[in-house]
Amino acid sequence: MIKLDILAIGAHPDDVELSCGATIAKEIDNGKKVGIIDLTRGELGTRGTAETRDKEAENAADILGITLRINMEFSDGFFINDKKHQIELIKMIRKYQPDIVLCNAIDDRHIDHGKGSQLVSDVCFLSGLIKINTKLDNEDGWQDPWRPKNVYHYIQWKNLEPDFVVDVSGYLEKKLETVFAYESQFHKQESNEPVTPISTVNFRDSITYRAQDMGRLIGTEHGEGFTAERFVAVKSLFDLI
Repeated sequence: MIKLDILAIGAHPDDVELSCGATIAKEIDNGKKVGIIDLTRGELGTRGTAETRDKEAENAADILGITLRINMEFSDGFFINDKKHQIELIKMIRKYQPDIVLCNAIDDRHIDHGKGSQLVSDVCFLSGLIKINTKLDNEDGWQDPWRPKNVYHYIQWKNLEPDFVVDVSGYLEKKLETVFAYESQFHKQESNEPVTPISTVNFRDSITYRAQDMGRLIGTEHGEGFTAERFVAVKSLFDLI
């Protein structure tokens, strides 16, 4: 069994890289085991195809150096927060036993982001209940309950106010490399595909200037912001930088 320190979950391939790719790269450099779960294949995306996104997600994972990447193959745009979807995701939480889960923004432009956020939040709670029985299709025996220690929500399209900001100075270039592994989705001068909100030059540039602005807020070069479901605790005032 692979036990993860961090499991990052996104409604679509590229959600994680865009929102917390630098944080993940930093934690991997710190020796942490990190996995990514994509809820859908992004098959409703205006540009590219599901097959294209599959390959791009693989490339991005290789660049980041994550331990594993799984696609749940839920229906893009139409998955819901119900028992069927919850049970399938509970199986993954119990299988990989992450200490920290990162997931979609609590409120955002794309409807899947808010849905994915609440689904993952609910699943992380339900996964700790001993009376919910789950087993993996290819394994014998029931899974043990598991509840992550913390669930944090990354920030996406909307400029939500973060509860805390991670200093990711020195990791922006790695983040950009993983983001632009999704070549079909972002700006290319020669592309004839339809323009989308994230395929503009403005959006491409915003990845950097948002990281700079988050860094400015905490007095560093670059940062990535997160919201927390409960108060962030520190053992000492000196833990704060």
